[in-house]
Amino acid sequence: MFSCHIQSVRRACVGFAAIALAMVLTSASATAASATLLLEEPYGKMGFFTATGHAAVYLSGVCAETPLVLRRCAPGETGIVLSRYDGVGGYDWVAIPLIPYLYAVKRPEDVPLFADAKMTLFLRDSYRRKYLEEVAPDGKDGETPHGNWYQLVGASYDRAMYGFEIETTPEQDEALIRKLNSSPNRSHFHLVSRNCADFAKYVLNFYYPKSLHRSVVADLGMTTPKQMAKMLTRFSDRHPGLQSSRLIIAQVPGSMPRSAPVHGVVESFLKSKKYIVPSAVFSPIFAGCVAAVYVGTGTGHFDPARNALVFVARGNVAGGNRERPLDREDRRAYQLELKHFLADAYPENPKPNVDRAWKRLQSRAKTTVDAQGRPVLQLPVADGFVEIGAAAGNVLNSNAPPQLVSQLLEARLQSELRRRSARDISETEVERDWQLLQTSMATEKVEQGKRDSSLTASSRNTLRISAETGPDPGSPIQ
Repeated sequence: MFSCHIQSVRRACVGFAAIALAMVLTSASATAASATLLLEEPYGKMGFFTATGHAAVYLSGVCAETPLVLRRCAPGETGIVLSRYDGVGGYDWVAIPLIPYLYAVKRPEDVPLFADAKMTLFLRDSYRRKYLEEVAPDGKDGETPHGNWYQLVGASYDRAMYGFEIETTPEQDEALIRKLNSSPNRSHFHLVSRNCADFAKYVLNFYYPKSLHRSVVADLGMTTPKQMAKMLTRFSDRHPGLQSSRLIIAQVPGSMPRSAPVHGVVESFLKSKKYIVPSAVFSPIFAGCVAAVYVGTGTGHFDPARNALVFVARGNVAGGNRERPLDREDRRAYQLELKHFLADAYPENPKPNVDRAWKRLQSRAKTTVDAQGRPVLQLPVADGFVEIGAAAGNVLNSNAPPQLVSQLLEARLQSELRRRSARDISETEVERDWQLLQTSMATEKVEQGKRDSSLTASSRNTLRISAETGPDPGSPIQ
């Protein structure tokens, strides 16, 4: 088994302690209500110009009757994510269940193994048509509307995020529900004074008054997601009686561009060459002041991933399951084992980039769903198409050739092990993906054996017929 090659004495010694810690933290999250500030990394064009990212709040004890009406959660429900958006139906905030917010699907087992832009758009639009017509109605002739509605669901396809959780009470949840349900929900979004981080600050200050505040110096008076995370961490440290924890929600493996580290305002300016280099050339004094502010405020010392557990979407546990991330040594061991496996599988190519090859193949596919609503890829072939399950729940249950299934799983493993840090890699998911690959490879060998047996039987039958009938008198002797 794959994992047998990467176990170490150190991990054997600490394994039981790690499992116990994860079980305790997961149990606490499942039984007690909590509020979690989501610090989301920047991506795309906005990530190029400003690296402040996005902020949202996950409430495990609050659910949504509709995207605009809140209620208490029933047993088995996993809570909602609240955030402020710009240009979404004219509303100030929208509530989305946790799993759809992260992955644009309803069940964890339906999360695709390898996502690209076409699949992401399909999943988002499918969810919108079923559940979000109230806030993002169809465009002309039933087409997908323009605007920022896509930010409502599938956030983990675009970026990684960090969670800062603190316990709450049912009474606090009830008070927030009454407050938001009874207040006007009309957008007055402003990038500087009423942005997503301002809304997160409002919600968390409602639970714990004056716990969060903006930084006039480090962020030039603007409320930023990283400053809110920093303040909530300090508040938790000053109140050890309140249960708190950190978590990492990884970006889904695939061909979507990877998100960038999140920064504050001054930190973004200092760490961006396109800003700081011209400033240093034309105004060294100004650049020196920026550096002094950065060092003096200590904004660069805050590491959102420090002591964080990895979020694993599984079952109906509020907030999902959490586990200790891989360390560097273990990731290198996994990468080496995968390298050897791929070298055996592709002897003609000593350094195969299977994730890039699969990216090209998937770009020609059409995304749809199976009878259970799980994502499926329709890959074109000479005489039609073949369907391959795109999620862990259905990847082995399709009519696709086993070698295609293996290629998808190889691409998934290579992509998730190539992340810039091991701290957001779930060993549970790596092990699951490896087991799926092993099963697929075994099926592929069985199919190859059947083809070889069929070919041998056919050859023997051809020889027998030739021997019985003899050669055509008019044909040349071979």
